[in-house]
Amino acid sequence: MRLVTMESLCNLKRLHFRTLEKDLEMKGQKQLLDLQGSVDVSPPAVERRWLEAAGRDRNFLSKITGFSRLDKESLGFDQLGRRLAVDFRVQRLKILNDGVWEPLDHPVLEMLTLLYLGKVDDAHPIGKDIVSCRDLKESHFFTGIHAFDLAPLTERYGSAPGDFAEAAGRLGGSPLSMADTAYRLMPFPRLPLYYLLWYGDDEFEPRISVLFDRSIEKVFQADAVWALVNMTSMELLKAG
Repeated sequence: MRLVTMESLCNLKRLHFRTLEKDLEMKGQKQLLDLQGSVDVSPPAVERRWLEAAGRDRNFLSKITGFSRLDKESLGFDQLGRRLAVDFRVQRLKILNDGVWEPLDHPVLEMLTLLYLGKVDDAHPIGKDIVSCRDLKESHFFTGIHAFDLAPLTERYGSAPGDFAEAAGRLGGSPLSMADTAYRLMPFPRLPLYYLLWYGDDEFEPRISVLFDRSIEKVFQADAVWALVNMTSMELLKAG
């Protein structure tokens, strides 16, 4: 009969926690990769995008984007139910918590924000030309491994439209007369994503899809659109 000593139990426990920590670390890394896709969030790329965005006229940007001037070096904006700021002084995104601006560590959102501010050139109309990814010029990108993975949303909300509505509402979403239930979410003030839910019946399974304003391709390439949808879908899932 093999004796289990206190020391061996402690060693097993330490091994268990090291394995758990490693698993959580890998999941965190995978989540970042799932969000970013091929969007480059390396320090040199981020630095370059900060310089590009900082070089643009902030009065012009606030006029066409819906971002607001907080001060000479900061722009503020509402993002999925929270208040954020782009602080060019320290090259950081910040989030408003209980009246205090705190650093926000979100590499994908940071890069998407900088890409948007660096590229946007006009106040494009909202909701005038709504399309699917198949209608975008780079539609070929959204296939295979880059097809939008909306299965987790469908699994969570396909049979729970009330929960879908509540989650979208928590993110500042606006209801729409599309599909069986639909909401417009605003990852940026003038850049909407449209989430549509079909309840399903005896013949068809529930389904969720996402649509865009065609003007999204004027500011984002396909990989950034893909990352934006992944990020927003993750927030919608967490909100429920």
